[in-house]
Amino acid sequence: MTIQSMNRRNVLRAGTAALATLPFARASAAPAWPTKPVRIICAYPPGGLTDQYSRAYGDFIQQTYGQTVIVENKTGGGGATAAIALKAAPPDGHTLMVTVSSTLLGNRVLHKSLPYNPDTDFSHVSLMSSGHLPLVVHTSTGATNVKEFVEYARKNKVSFGSYAAGSFAHIVCAELNREYGLDMVVVNYRGEAPMWQDLHAKAIQAAVGSYQAALPVLESGAGRAIAVQTKKRMSKLPDVPTFIEQGLPPRAFQLLSWICAVGPAGMPPDLVETVSNVMVEAGKSERVQKMLATFGIDDPAVGHKEFREILAAEGPIWIDVVSALKIQAE
Repeated sequence: MTIQSMNRRNVLRAGTAALATLPFARASAAPAWPTKPVRIICAYPPGGLTDQYSRAYGDFIQQTYGQTVIVENKTGGGGATAAIALKAAPPDGHTLMVTVSSTLLGNRVLHKSLPYNPDTDFSHVSLMSSGHLPLVVHTSTGATNVKEFVEYARKNKVSFGSYAAGSFAHIVCAELNREYGLDMVVVNYRGEAPMWQDLHAKAIQAAVGSYQAALPVLESGAGRAIAVQTKKRMSKLPDVPTFIEQGLPPRAFQLLSWICAVGPAGMPPDLVETVSNVMVEAGKSERVQKMLATFGIDDPAVGHKEFREILAAEGPIWIDVVSALKIQAE
């Protein structure tokens, strides 16, 4: 049995087992929460979407329940540093981590060893969409859709921007190469800003990233969005078809891009339910809704049950496609 097959089974087993326990949870009054200051450990630096989610949801909790919320940015290792800090916290719901999918999925492939177990060290609380990630090509390619871009890539050297090794952007480049027999070269950046600067300057010919970060390139006319991932079009780019609409197989191109809130392992089911409901309600707040509109994010936060369903359904696919990249994190 390979490590990858074991990981796939672990993801499915963890999601299925967690769901199976729900009907048997004892009926009881929802526990009081929060009863003391809440600590949110953000796995990424200030300013990015993960940080903004942490602060917006934290503000909702503080304003609604009158408890102080402290956001701590603990970066490094694709969320590993934050995960270590979360592991040491008591499972009383007053310490949460906000991170991205790679902390739970991609890291198990990218790192030879992890200081945490993605399957057993967390209580899944809430999942928040990080929005559609458009494929943007430099207008000099002349491409207006995936088919035209593929034809361009067959005849020209193409450098393809990725905001991180093992990211969805990296996956898109690898999957397009595999599907069409291309030889595009992925360029992994440390974040989106330098990637979009290079696309604007024509140093790279294509890139995948967030709508908000790509907006200056799109508005300047230097770049053109030609596809978006997931099953439905993006409200901010209604005329841009999805990868699936353009004939790409759904295996990798409809994967959700998400951020999540998790607690330490061992949180009682009724406490997970309570905190999850608060996070879902926070996602409907005016501040969060304005933030989602700014970033072009169409989908609201979902609770712990749907979080686990998504993890069980898509986790094995993420593991497969990242494994196929055959890379190791630095």
